[in-house]
Amino acid sequence: MEATVAKQKFGTAPVYFTAISTILGAILFLRFGFAVGTLGFWGTLLLIVMGHAVTIPTALAISELATNKRVEGGGEYFIISRSFGLNIGATIGIALYLSQAISVAFYIIAFTESFEFLFNFVAQRFSFVLPRQVVSLPVTVILGLMILRKGSNTGVKMLYAVIAILFVSLLLFFLGKPAQGSLATGQLPVRDIRNMSDFFIVFAICFPAFTGMTAGVGLSGNLRNPARAIPLGTILATATGIVVYVLVIWKLAISASPEEMLENQLIMGKIAIGGTVIIPLGLAASTLSSALGSVLVAPRTLQALAKDTSFSSMRLNRWLAAARNNDGEPVNATLVTLLIASAFVALGNVNAVAEIISMFFLVTYGSLCLISFLNHFGSSPSYRPSFRSKWYLSLTGFVVAVIVMFRINTLYALTASVLIVIIYSYINHYHKNRTGLESLFANTLFQINRNLQVYLQKSGSRRKEKEWRPGVICISKDSFRRERAFRLLNWLSYSYGFGTYLHRIDGYYSRSTSQQATEELAKLIELYETSHNHVYVDTIISPSYTSAIVQAIQVPGISGMENNMVVFEYDKENPENLPEIIDNIRLIKAGDFDICLLASASREMICNKGIHVWIDFNEPENASLLILLSFIISGHPDWKKSFIKVFSTCKPGQYEETRRELEGLITSGRLPITEKNVEIIEVTHGSSVKSLINEKSSTAAMVMTGFRPEALRQNGETILGGYDAAGTVLFVNSQYQKEIV
Repeated sequence: MEATVAKQKFGTAPVYFTAISTILGAILFLRFGFAVGTLGFWGTLLLIVMGHAVTIPTALAISELATNKRVEGGGEYFIISRSFGLNIGATIGIALYLSQAISVAFYIIAFTESFEFLFNFVAQRFSFVLPRQVVSLPVTVILGLMILRKGSNTGVKMLYAVIAILFVSLLLFFLGKPAQGSLATGQLPVRDIRNMSDFFIVFAICFPAFTGMTAGVGLSGNLRNPARAIPLGTILATATGIVVYVLVIWKLAISASPEEMLENQLIMGKIAIGGTVIIPLGLAASTLSSALGSVLVAPRTLQALAKDTSFSSMRLNRWLAAARNNDGEPVNATLVTLLIASAFVALGNVNAVAEIISMFFLVTYGSLCLISFLNHFGSSPSYRPSFRSKWYLSLTGFVVAVIVMFRINTLYALTASVLIVIIYSYINHYHKNRTGLESLFANTLFQINRNLQVYLQKSGSRRKEKEWRPGVICISKDSFRRERAFRLLNWLSYSYGFGTYLHRIDGYYSRSTSQQATEELAKLIELYETSHNHVYVDTIISPSYTSAIVQAIQVPGISGMENNMVVFEYDKENPENLPEIIDNIRLIKAGDFDICLLASASREMICNKGIHVWIDFNEPENASLLILLSFIISGHPDWKKSFIKVFSTCKPGQYEETRRELEGLITSGRLPITEKNVEIIEVTHGSSVKSLINEKSSTAAMVMTGFRPEALRQNGETILGGYDAAGTVLFVNSQYQKEIV
């Protein structure tokens, strides 16, 4: 209990000072002169604007996410993992941890540059070039031992002293004047912008300067009130950084020539009062404090990853998650961080390390902005942050982060992306049961679908002429006996429409029938789960077929469009449910629905045998719908190698008129039906269409023909019978003539 209290005792100040000490760090002292010398004042100002186009939305996103739920240890990793899910969170968290650990090396390498006087003295006195690692490696070891022995309390106390030195050095810099003999004019050149072709090269080197604003978030596990400290500390540090950055580049632009800034990386020392001492001291203070901040933050990210069992070895997870009993310090994670930092310290190149850090930070920042953006659109009731950013700022941050990654270094960006995919695949392999990403995107898709439904309903009511597309509904209790009805719905809804399949359960709504519905729905979803399935499946509990139909046809289509067609299905050889279908035809027609009656044959439906469509231009409403439906069905992958053959019947003497009408329909409708697949038949006295269908369509995969409800009511099942030689038959009745354009 004491350890817990000790861990969570910081307020806003450590968040602010950890962030600002990193923002006003190595890049400010070592590379801002290079940036102004290369790009000019206005070019560097644009660089600062672009850098903050990523970091400001990220700062606001972090502030928003931190006030939505309690942020525990792990800072940015905790926020990402609890929003995107543990697998995605661990993937990005590992990238974040590496960037934080490498940052330790980056700042220590930069810290070594404050000892330039020592390296120059050795070179001049002994004619020997002293390696930078002579200073940087011992500093790494000393810093690590101090943190390991004393913990975060000592680190935070050191921050206050370091910040004081840092601000004094910056104050003396602003009070300074151009160096004696300098070519600077003391005024800002009017058009001080140049070398914009090198903009992203300079941006890559300088971007780590902007990453400091999230440094304080990593202390989340040690804060009394993260929901207050993180937003306040982060936003204040970011605002302070912007002001100081602009003032520094302005001071550099009026106090030194481009040549001087490019030749001397510590040009600030030539301008500041007592700059020979105070600027190296400020550099040492800023880089040491930044390194200190990274040493405090990185191990806590690694510890949080281990606590979530992000690594495949449980022994490794337990070892990294371990904390010291007396103060809760993540000693093992700190040791690993120091080993990684030492490896990069040995590399010794500030610019090379800067590019690597930039990639990992951009991945993290882009992810945070994306989470905020998706949460804005997801509108989950559980998402109630007390601080809110704007969705367009979060989207801007995400887009800019992605663009900048590839503009800085395409190879590095691709490598980082591939590495992220590999890490995620590996984590997902041994943590198959962990989810979370689906929930975030599901909320967003729900909102998009909700808004689209309302829009479609409103726009549909305003349009006088509507382009017809199928909104099909089917109710069947034979789902586990025959699948033809579902397949027909899938064909109709694959590219052009929307299908709703309702499995009917006989009975009244009760606990037992509700449980049965849940179980059978799960079976249906598993049964019909294919890549080409585009049907919405559900169950309906009703004591009668009629009441089920009444319920179903009154419910709006979930696609945002009203249902306009009802499909009935029965066994052609054993039509036991056909009488109740016929009894409900009048009910369906009262609602102005098109009707399809699918007579399923027992023989296999071989799709490459084609669709035979039989039309009668004396029934123009049925003819138009038959042609449209055949075209829609043939667009499904099941019918990829199939064809449509059209038969048109007419009375004697009407052959030419029928041919012209049919050719005009096919040509104007741009239907994929060739002339050889069109046949016009004159029906003479004594012959019947049924006999012709049995004769000419006996081998077809499916036969389509029209029917009239009036004739069905008068003559009953005999109208639909007599197609013994044909296979599966689809009888179609259209409420009105569809325009084929």
